[in-house]
Amino acid sequence: MSSLVQSVDWLAIAPPTLAAVVGLVVLVADLFIGEEKKAVLGWVSVAGLAASALMLLPLRDGDRATFCLTGDAHACSYTADRFTLVIQFLVLGGALLAALLSVTALKDANKDLPEGEFWFLLLSSAAGAALLPASRDLATLIVALEVASLPAFALVGIKRGDKKSSEAALKFFLSSVTATAVSLMGVSFVYATTGSLYLTQIADKIQHVDGQFHTLAQAGVVLTLVGFAFKTAAVPFHFWVPDTYVGAPLPIAAYLSVVGKAVGFSGLILVTVVALPSYGDVWGPALAALAAFTMTVGNVGALRQQGARAYSAVRLLAWSSVGQAGYLLVPIASAAYSKDAEKAIGSTVAYALMYAVVNLGAFAVAALVARTSPLNRISDYRGLYARSPLSALILGFFLLCLAGLPPGIIGLFAKVTVFAAAVDAGLGWLAVVMAVNVVIALFYYLQWTTLLFRAPEGESEKHRVPAPLTAAIALTAVLGIALSGAPQLVLRFSATGLF
Repeated sequence: MSSLVQSVDWLAIAPPTLAAVVGLVVLVADLFIGEEKKAVLGWVSVAGLAASALMLLPLRDGDRATFCLTGDAHACSYTADRFTLVIQFLVLGGALLAALLSVTALKDANKDLPEGEFWFLLLSSAAGAALLPASRDLATLIVALEVASLPAFALVGIKRGDKKSSEAALKFFLSSVTATAVSLMGVSFVYATTGSLYLTQIADKIQHVDGQFHTLAQAGVVLTLVGFAFKTAAVPFHFWVPDTYVGAPLPIAAYLSVVGKAVGFSGLILVTVVALPSYGDVWGPALAALAAFTMTVGNVGALRQQGARAYSAVRLLAWSSVGQAGYLLVPIASAAYSKDAEKAIGSTVAYALMYAVVNLGAFAVAALVARTSPLNRISDYRGLYARSPLSALILGFFLLCLAGLPPGIIGLFAKVTVFAAAVDAGLGWLAVVMAVNVVIALFYYLQWTTLLFRAPEGESEKHRVPAPLTAAIALTAVLGIALSGAPQLVLRFSATGLF
């Protein structure tokens, strides 16, 4: 009997595999390391994520595929193409920055967070998130989605004796499981109508479905998208976001805001543009409507945040991330109508890269402020310039990037590419909705930015910045400034190579 798969290309699968192996090493080492030396686990995890990201370098020259059917070289379960490598870079880079923030958070928690379990869960989730963009069959796609998600539930609720954390984890878990169940039903419908789980085979076979199964295929397309829409925090699957971000440790909120979105959007892109391009008339209008509702609800929610409310800064970033998800959905919806779908998808990837850098940077400064103001209210940022001038300037820069205003040129550039994708696809109404939402977002981003430079209330207290936190803030600031100086690099780097 002939083998069903080809030999394994270990270099191709090295990035997610290395992250998973380091996670297992950390979990086992935790059993033998005394409490006073637990901090070494954090640095091993940081090194593991850095090594996983470096393993992308040998793959950059060409497409690699493994776990392929022997009878069809194009039907593979794992493909390391340009799209995969860009998203894996985003995921592993985002996880690395979240890990740097976590080193400080775990030290400040003073044994309230179990270190071995924390690092194992973070590395496991990062491994699943890195696997997902390489997945080219629906079974691997769903498994990768769950490997990325299940550890994240535990990370959200990992604070010992914290009711807010437990409630956030439960809400996140229940809503995610429901969305996954709906997606699995959609996958079963797609499989029933095509007889295949491989994305390339589905793309071909779903065009020739018998008329009596046409409605079943359409239902499968829509239901399959639900799980990925949940991960992107698209409306109406967004309600878990504010409470989850507030209840989770701050580095995990940062991780979910960037890596969780990368998982959702890469899954959406693979299912729609690769597997189901012929059903663009089904998923195109659905994603366009989702984009419009998501950006509007997210920005209005952020606008309503009160500066004196506990955790209002984190809530504003949470609602802002919902609004940003709406912008990210625009080019994917545009791909259904555009003659150049690859260019449209490239706009989403470019925007995701910009968002990852500046949002992680904003969370890093929020983690700094939380060290002296644990309630993390927006009002706590008043006079930050007097206490920590460099941190205030960096946060102001990140907020201007998110708003799309100079000197945050990279934010403006990313928004223009998304506008262009909508206009080129003939979705003028969606471009207008986006323009209105950009104006709404300007108000709360600028309001927060001006607060940083107002006179402080009471005496200024200097912030002591630990080395890992300094590294995270500095790295995101350097990347943001460099990309604002040469924004064209983002679009060139984000060329997907999916087609």
